[in-house]
Amino acid sequence: MRNIRLVIEYDGKDFNGWQKQPDKLNIQGTIEKAIEQITKETVELNASGRTDAGVHALGQVANFKTNSEIPIEKMAIAINTNLKRSIRIKSAEEVEERFHSRISCKKKTYRYIINNSEYGTAIYRNLETHIPMKLDVKKMQEAAKYFEGEHDFKAFKASGTSSKNSVRKIYKAEVKSMPENKIYIELTGSGFLYNMVRIISGTLVDVGVGKIKPEEIKDIIKKGKRELAGKTLPPQGLYLVNVEY
Repeated sequence: MRNIRLVIEYDGKDFNGWQKQPDKLNIQGTIEKAIEQITKETVELNASGRTDAGVHALGQVANFKTNSEIPIEKMAIAINTNLKRSIRIKSAEEVEERFHSRISCKKKTYRYIINNSEYGTAIYRNLETHIPMKLDVKKMQEAAKYFEGEHDFKAFKASGTSSKNSVRKIYKAEVKSMPENKIYIELTGSGFLYNMVRIISGTLVDVGVGKIKPEEIKDIIKKGKRELAGKTLPPQGLYLVNVEY
């Protein structure tokens, strides 16, 4: 039995998230069908984590077990021939049997892309979030640093979160001013709660418009009340960039 690790890129616009579910187009099920077409086996694809409907990935990692003898150097190409163009397998490699994309994961990096121009864009509207109010990037950068370290992120999780433990470690939190009025919010952490990145991003937007002062982030984290943090930004601006093992 071989254990195959895939690095996957996808445009989440047309999908109801990663997780396999009946009667709804999802990324996991779509890739599993493509793998089954070439291996003639039923496979289970384990991802580093689930992404929500509309969320994208540049470097999602998933693994599956197979008895197929397809050469590893041809595996990605073979799977891609059976996939929609909105999903691409970027690489495939054979890994040790105990490797598990979620359990073995050490760090993840997410990016939230904001278009901060006055009018937004027609072409990239499903790949970023348009916020026309001018944002103070320097204040957002100052505020972002308060998220770094190990904290209880209770104030930054969605109400329906099943996880009881809301303590997470953020290794790096950055706000970057990019060309063409783009702003990148990038978070690298040990793990993230449901909607945590989108809520942190919404909170940083509130800092950018002057609704929240940068130093108030520390107090919001400490009090742990969801209503003190910003709103949950839309899914289309969010990308799973990288997974580290």
